Amino acid sequence: MLTQPGTAAATDAAVLSDADPLAAFSDRSLLIVDDDKPFSTRLARAMESRGYHVQVADSVADGVSAVETRAPAFAVIDMRLGDGNGLDVIARLKERRPEARGVILTGYGNIATAVTAVKLGAFDYLAKPADADEIHGTLMAQPGERADPPENPMSADRVRWEHIQRVYELCGRNVSETARRLNMHRRTLQRILAKRAPR
Repeated sequence: MLTQPGTAAATDAAVLSDADPLAAFSDRSLLIVDDDKPFSTRLARAMESRGYHVQVADSVADGVSAVETRAPAFAVIDMRLGDGNGLDVIARLKERRPEARGVILTGYGNIATAVTAVKLGAFDYLAKPADADEIHGTLMAQPGERADPPENPMSADRVRWEHIQRVYELCGRNVSETARRLNMHRRTLQRILAKRAPR
């Protein structure tokens, strides 16, 4: 909830919000719903360091349950989950807390579906892999406005590397299966995995 203007507290909050827009919100609860454990763990830590009070769920069922227990002020929800569609969580969140800001994360091939998600109640959508700065900026954007582009966005090489790492983790770190799914030669993949992440 935003502090009402016209008070000393509101003035202080306005000054703080220039540097940290989240400071203007009294409720900083954030629900992350994603079945990619390495990604959700990294994101949870990064969002906590930015001042959010984070809860993580890894399925539609757990996400809906978390919303029923205490609807958060913010949510970051993956479109595709093992037991269904993240839109079900967004829909329930908007029923329980209409002013909540929910961001849908989607693969590059699902942007059209993500636009539909916004029409159904999502505050905005981002293509994966999205980093914490990008997600935070989107959650803090004014309604109807797109977030400012990040100052230091991931390079194309880094986006590719993150995608390969994600598929590798989802394949249980099985190099052969990852190479097959990425339609990549096994030795090429091994060379990529042996290198440090590009900037």
